[in-house]
Amino acid sequence: MRIPQSQQTVVKNFIQVYKSQTFQSEKITDTMSRPSQQLRIHAYPLFSSKVAAGFPSPADEYMEKRLDPNDFLIDNQDATFFVTIEGHSMIDAGLLPGDKVVVDRSKQPQKNHIVLAVVNGEFTIKRLSISRDGLAVLLPENHLGTYQPIVINEDMQFEIWGVVTGSFRRF
Repeated sequence: MRIPQSQQTVVKNFIQVYKSQTFQSEKITDTMSRPSQQLRIHAYPLFSSKVAAGFPSPADEYMEKRLDPNDFLIDNQDATFFVTIEGHSMIDAGLLPGDKVVVDRSKQPQKNHIVLAVVNGEFTIKRLSISRDGLAVLLPENHLGTYQPIVINEDMQFEIWGVVTGSFRRF
């Protein structure tokens, strides 16, 4: 397999993790990690009242239920891993540098899904589209126009590694 030298460690780690069904390593690389096999349940209060982001309003003090972030973010534990966003090509989709995205390999990629793909040995996260010719197109979401769509043709190495199902960040 030919891949850029800068991506060798990332690709080797992914291959190693996916060949072993046990996912013994929780951390794949500095930018890609895997949820623990034995996820601990941490359910936190989720209040039924919505909170305005503008002028403060009196809050109802009624707890709707408890929310476990694992249940909220992870659909298929065995097929899920996290990737750290780098760059600005998806800022209009709400994906900012440093954000963690949840990638699920068990989901079938469809048009308009945000996907983690490998194009000519380079990882990228873009919105999947299909051209009129039936070719896959990876669309950036940045209103500045500095990023161009990637039209996949038969001369390119292309693989979708998973569907992005969520994201989170720390302030």
